[in-house]
Amino acid sequence: MAETESTVLNTSVKQKDPSEALVIAVTTRAIFDLEEEHELFLAKGKDEYVRHQQANQNKPLPPGTAFAFIRAVQHVNEQLLASDPAERDLFDVIVLSNNSPESGVRIINSAKHYGLEISKFCFVSDEDSTQYLKSHHVKLFLSADRTDVCNALHRGVSAALVFQQEVQTSSTQLRVVFDGDAVLFSDETDQVFREKGLEGAVQYERAMEAVPMGEGPLKAFAMHLGKMRKKFRQEKSPIRTYLVTARSGRDMGVRAIKTLREWGLAIDEAFFMDGAPKGPILTQIQPHIFFDDGLHNIQGAQEVGVPSAWVP
Repeated sequence: MAETESTVLNTSVKQKDPSEALVIAVTTRAIFDLEEEHELFLAKGKDEYVRHQQANQNKPLPPGTAFAFIRAVQHVNEQLLASDPAERDLFDVIVLSNNSPESGVRIINSAKHYGLEISKFCFVSDEDSTQYLKSHHVKLFLSADRTDVCNALHRGVSAALVFQQEVQTSSTQLRVVFDGDAVLFSDETDQVFREKGLEGAVQYERAMEAVPMGEGPLKAFAMHLGKMRKKFRQEKSPIRTYLVTARSGRDMGVRAIKTLREWGLAIDEAFFMDGAPKGPILTQIQPHIFFDDGLHNIQGAQEVGVPSAWVP
């Protein structure tokens, strides 16, 4: 491990085997609301930020956008271990932070205050902290920094940009919503749509109906989530997954469904919106996280209080 990363193990949490677990890395600004502190950092620099964090180290930070998602993930672990105390295929949450360990004490204290099952706090002084994702076997990376997310995607790690917002989700059942093209699937049809319009995209889909779509940036995470979901009977599952796509069911839904079947990825519910706004359906679902590559869809989700993560 490079000297620029210092890792603090959370001794109050059972450490998991990262080669078997579904490792999720979150940045501090994704899991906690650090917007005021971030503004202070930008305005007055690192030293002032460190002083502020040290002075407030016993004052818990308010929850951020990914907080409810991490809580729900924890609930899944509890259910898995209740079924089989020897279960090793669990969620493992680590925090990846550009804070120094000195200013990071507040982060650790906040996590302990809320009883969050975070196994490791990794404090990285490097400009690009994403170089450590692979060594920690990370399957999903959530950050409030666009450069971080793009770097992670270039490294082949499922990643998304979290926007700070107020979250109203209260369900303990982990609910994850995926967009289709450029998220679960590759963006091949999006490219045809940009070049040849809707009619061209529909013709392309009909011609390619029997050919599974390419993999999108979040496929690997979705597959591991699907594997965990199969450990439960559907009606008792603490995990529920959804596909909410702009595709129309009649013209472009068949290939999407065939691709999921080919991958062996079972999705609980699929909604083919035919270009309609996604906000109303997301209000019904109340997911802990909604992944989409369209900023207009992210904004629509934010307007109805749904925690959203943009896949650029």
